[in-house]
Amino acid sequence: MTTRARTEDDGHARWTFRLRVSSTARAALMGEWDRCRWLWNECVAKSKQTHLWNKNRPAGVAKQTCGPAQLDKMLTEARTRMSWLREGSSVVQQQVIRDFGKSKAKAHKDIRERLPMRQRAGMPRWKKRREARPTLNYTRRGFRLKDGRLHLAGGIVLTPVWSRNFSADPSSVRVYQDSTGAWYASFVVAAETEPLAKTGRVIGIDWGVKETATTTSDEHDLPHAQHGKTAAHKLARYQRMMGRRKPAKGQAGSKGYRKAKAQTAKLHQKVARQRQDTARKWAKKVVRDHDALAVEDFRPKFLAKTTMARKAADAAISATKTALIEMGRKHGRDVRLVHPAHTTMDCAQCGARTKHALPLSERTYACTACGAVSPRDKNSARVMLVRAGLDPASADRGSPHGALPRLAA
Repeated sequence: MTTRARTEDDGHARWTFRLRVSSTARAALMGEWDRCRWLWNECVAKSKQTHLWNKNRPAGVAKQTCGPAQLDKMLTEARTRMSWLREGSSVVQQQVIRDFGKSKAKAHKDIRERLPMRQRAGMPRWKKRREARPTLNYTRRGFRLKDGRLHLAGGIVLTPVWSRNFSADPSSVRVYQDSTGAWYASFVVAAETEPLAKTGRVIGIDWGVKETATTTSDEHDLPHAQHGKTAAHKLARYQRMMGRRKPAKGQAGSKGYRKAKAQTAKLHQKVARQRQDTARKWAKKVVRDHDALAVEDFRPKFLAKTTMARKAADAAISATKTALIEMGRKHGRDVRLVHPAHTTMDCAQCGARTKHALPLSERTYACTACGAVSPRDKNSARVMLVRAGLDPASADRGSPHGALPRLAA
């Protein structure tokens, strides 16, 4: 029954509340999801058919298109023809087409930009009944809040577990079911800045695996919480249970398999919430005590291919970085993202750079130019301040090409 507020890039935030769903409402939601899933699969089929026709079209024949306009026309014809589809809300069905269009446009954009296959957003795929989890999106005309309840188009009434009041009227809502079977309502609300008192302090933050975050202030370092390692024994047990009961391809899982799968999902969710709680509490402490933050713009995706993959995933660097940026934006702090190039090779005292990159086993940085000696991660954290221009003594020092700081959007 937790509430989560996540800031989005366009000045809006998502407020998520747990839902109490009656058996009648659950049946109605699943009926809506069946229609939306069918419509999504029809869009996928139409897209594949159009692509195949254009690929094999005769010379001189115009290409066919499969954009939102054509899919809207297909939806109108389908609702005229099928009473089962007309029983559902047109609002959520139209939103399915919009979401399909965005997904397809993102895939085409990645292809045009020639991104590597592993970095591309894939083309929209089929949503299978046993695999795809329900997700329903409603715009402002598809829902209303009345007497503490959420009323959706189609006469569906849900009871959110309210834990705080909205700062503004929500513009849309997403109703979805997570991997444990619980239902949530995620509202989009205009983000509101809550300024904190000035402290006159700045901080540099370097991400790592030995410690999740090393800062220029010893009291604000974030040690590796190891939530995943703590749950590893129990998780391995549940996964062995799933492995023994795994059904053959094309067959439905047994009751024991579904039970083990639910236990695994519940444990994964618990670990994710522990990581989120740790990240948000630490981020609030850092933001409350400092006016400006120099944060390493580190992308730990490449660590997934190293021997540190499991430990790096357990550290949840990306989620912690996101929580810090969102908290800084919420409270009006100056958050500057610093490019990570050569941050482990530069000296924070004199700006000299080592000739070779330090191996990960080398935990002490010793500058051959000025003789400064300090822990490797502490030196990198101070380099963040220098690069971000938050260290007065560094005003005359330059940054490597492409390493200039940028403000967090």
